[in-house]
Amino acid sequence: MSIQRPGAGTEGLRRANTAAVLRALRRSGPSSRAALAQQTGLAKATVGVIVADLEAAGAVAEEDPTQGARGRPGRPVALRGDRFVTLGLELNVDYVSAVVLDLAGAPRLAETRPARGTSDVDGLLDLARGALEDAAGGCTVVGAGLAVPALVRGDDRTVAWAPNLRTEGSALAEALEDLVPGGRVAISNDANCAAYAEAHHGAATGVGHALYLTGTVGIGAGIVQDGEVMRGGSGFAGEVGHMPIGDSTARCGCGRRGCWEASVGLHAMLAAVDMPELDTPLASAEAVAARAADDLSVRSGLARVGRDLGLGIAMLSSVLDPEVVVLGGYFARLGELVLEPARHTLDGRLASAVQTRPELRLSTLGTGAAALGAAELALGPVFSGELDLLSLD
Repeated sequence: MSIQRPGAGTEGLRRANTAAVLRALRRSGPSSRAALAQQTGLAKATVGVIVADLEAAGAVAEEDPTQGARGRPGRPVALRGDRFVTLGLELNVDYVSAVVLDLAGAPRLAETRPARGTSDVDGLLDLARGALEDAAGGCTVVGAGLAVPALVRGDDRTVAWAPNLRTEGSALAEALEDLVPGGRVAISNDANCAAYAEAHHGAATGVGHALYLTGTVGIGAGIVQDGEVMRGGSGFAGEVGHMPIGDSTARCGCGRRGCWEASVGLHAMLAAVDMPELDTPLASAEAVAARAADDLSVRSGLARVGRDLGLGIAMLSSVLDPEVVVLGGYFARLGELVLEPARHTLDGRLASAVQTRPELRLSTLGTGAAALGAAELALGPVFSGELDLLSLD
């Protein structure tokens, strides 16, 4: 059985079949040609030709067969990590991040730096240059992605609204396209990128329906169904930070009062415990967690944040019915200090006993989650067949 898209010609068929082999290798790891034929439904001879082409292009390599296997085992083929890479970046209010990801899904570099002021585009570009030189040197960069805490239009390059960054339009995409070889750059919402990373590398791996919540200055959500991000009709799904939940008097970065992030965002959390902001959200949260160990007022402030967090999760759960909610950013460092009151509020707010409370999980990916997701998304055209590795120099 051949894999072919409707209306595809011979070239389209070849690209679709090649992509099917690449997806199978990424999903299952090193596999023999016979196993790849079984996984993809392609003829063994077709798989043999594809593997030979990919090997010549430097995308795959043969590995030694399993030691001690009976008979004459087929030589397994594996994705190579030293030829094709993507660059993932994040520009946030108080930090910038970069990840270089290889074809096999292994990070070759992951770095986060404090931002030098709001909208530190220069710092982002410096970090990107260093990543390309240090971790992508000698490799072909097949794409790049930038995560931003913003609404991004369907063209994947135009920032429509970024209340905490104060940047709009396509200037970010243009700046990065001048830097990245080939100019293939997509801009995405940071929560969507982080949710995608969690589904492929983190706490939502193997989960059918998951909700990811950022825990930075802003609060955004990424909705993942079977490993894919749900973006909604305009691409703006997940803009939950500005739901009117929590303290109705608290002023938000968008200029209004009563937004959810004005009660549970990083700055709101630090105000609740009367502690200063440090270089990154994780550093701030670690300092708060340490103080909470012997300071009742800090624990009390975090309990209030946790209750407001649970209130929003209850509302989202009633609408989206996620199996798992992954809490990222500063939430991950505070753990049970906010999870326990959030669970209590969530239990009290679910309307019916038949509703199942989603499992609350903490992210393990740190502040690099969105950059990792942006890099993973940049590999998408390779695994869909839209981008042909065999045609790249």
